[in-house]
Amino acid sequence: MTPSNNRMYTLLDADGRPYLSPTPGGYGGHRRGRIYGRLDCPSALRALSRGAYRAHRVFFADEPTAISAGYRPCAVCLPERYAAWKAARHNNSQ
Repeated sequence: MTPSNNRMYTLLDADGRPYLSPTPGGYGGHRRGRIYGRLDCPSALRALSRGAYRAHRVFFADEPTAISAGYRPCAVCLPERYAAWKAARHNNSQ
């Protein structure tokens, strides 16, 4: 994506700290649920339309940054990544 009109976007870095970027994030997340997903995720869009989700919305430049910040993939918009995350979590708990 290209920056537009000198607008700055607040993204989270790999340590979960906010920083300003001239480029919008490629992934969105929910701070309380520690979940990240695509910006067009049907589940996130439904939650946003209800209004309660917006206060906890965060953004990441890319997927590796979201993972490094401790967020897990969304089961709705990233089902394969979620399944892999869940399997790894299950295997690590045994």
